[in-house]
Amino acid sequence: MSEPGERADRIGLVVPSSNTTAEREFRTYLPDSITVHGARMALESVTVDELDAMSDGAARAAELLGHADVDAVAYACTTGSLLHGPGFDAELEDRLADAAGVPAVATARSVVRALEALDAERIAVVTPYTSDLDAKEQEFLEAAGFAVASIDGRGLEANTAIGALTPADASRQVREAVDPAALDAVFVSCTNYRSLAAVDDLEAALEVPVVTSNGATLWDLCRAAGLPVSGPGTLFE
Repeated sequence: MSEPGERADRIGLVVPSSNTTAEREFRTYLPDSITVHGARMALESVTVDELDAMSDGAARAAELLGHADVDAVAYACTTGSLLHGPGFDAELEDRLADAAGVPAVATARSVVRALEALDAERIAVVTPYTSDLDAKEQEFLEAAGFAVASIDGRGLEANTAIGALTPADASRQVREAVDPAALDAVFVSCTNYRSLAAVDDLEAALEVPVVTSNGATLWDLCRAAGLPVSGPGTLFE
């Protein structure tokens, strides 16, 4: 823990206004010496139109986090950072880095980096989303070079309903929807889906790495900032 008067390390999260999970999961796995600071963009329903409108506020949110002298920022929304296909995630990272004056990551790109670090090629995807967002996610992942063996969504639009799901819900969905045979990894999508706490048990049961949106973003953000982090699952080993 930092001594009185000593500057703590700081990370910034740009999150949808209705997200109740990202800050909570980040705080769980970070050392006390690193503080978490959030800035919010308006979003209530996880739909294409609302996600598209939300990204307009990303740079301003990152700029405000820069006022807090954070070490790095993350755009912590999966579908919001892949909505416009390959390249949009990298563009978001550049916009946020310019606005905040520090390194920036976007969840969709962080997921790609995490899966690449695990040498994953064939993956299964589990989401809380509607079918139209599942289709966009599959297109993005396949364009990034991954073979999507299956994708399973819950059909939820209200982000508060997604945030009300538990790690047990995530574990149950993965176990029911995923056949681990011939898979290199499983990806549980959505920064508002409480799934990071289920990773260790799922990896033990499936015998393949399990990556979540918040897990990938946390791993990538701390890597970009040069900060220590530990977390569940193969990705953090």
